[in-house]
Amino acid sequence: MLFAGTDREGVEDGWITSAYRRWSEARVVEGRIYRTNAGRIQIDSISEINPALIADNDPDVALADRRNAGDILRRLRGEESWPTFLIRFHLVKGPDPREELAAQTDLTAEDLTELTERLARFDAANPHGPWTTATLRLIQSTPATRAADLAASLGRETAPFKLDVRKLKNLGLTHSLEVGYELSPRGAAYLKTLG
Repeated sequence: MLFAGTDREGVEDGWITSAYRRWSEARVVEGRIYRTNAGRIQIDSISEINPALIADNDPDVALADRRNAGDILRRLRGEESWPTFLIRFHLVKGPDPREELAAQTDLTAEDLTELTERLARFDAANPHGPWTTATLRLIQSTPATRAADLAASLGRETAPFKLDVRKLKNLGLTHSLEVGYELSPRGAAYLKTLG
């Protein structure tokens, strides 16, 4: 989820705790933590609602920092035929464990074994065959390159490629940039062990 303008500040400060979104399908799952441009949030609930039934005095209207129901309806994006969702969430304080993991450069034998096993499972499950090492090396050699260009150089479609890179990021091996990616210190240390 992305938050624009003052919404971003409100989420960062913890006083915006509801959001209305028009999506073709739910894009968040209750209980999960998501990284957003306003910090990490945990989804407390998500429910499909009838936007015509939003009342001006509904507490979620204020918690989304909206003046009234009309304000919410004006700001909904996406096709009108799509369902509208009410998402309740809270800001998660403290450091992001993925960032702490990505900063590690001293990999123990146990770390290496775990990483090797996880990456081997990713490779085995992918219809394109082994991809993890080639993708890490490509990101290392061409940081800040558009995902579409990276995917094309590997003969892959952009969307599934981006999902795969997210798996590497979840292991602390890459960072997302404004455009493209770069290896994290942990990712560079892992590749160094491969020679």
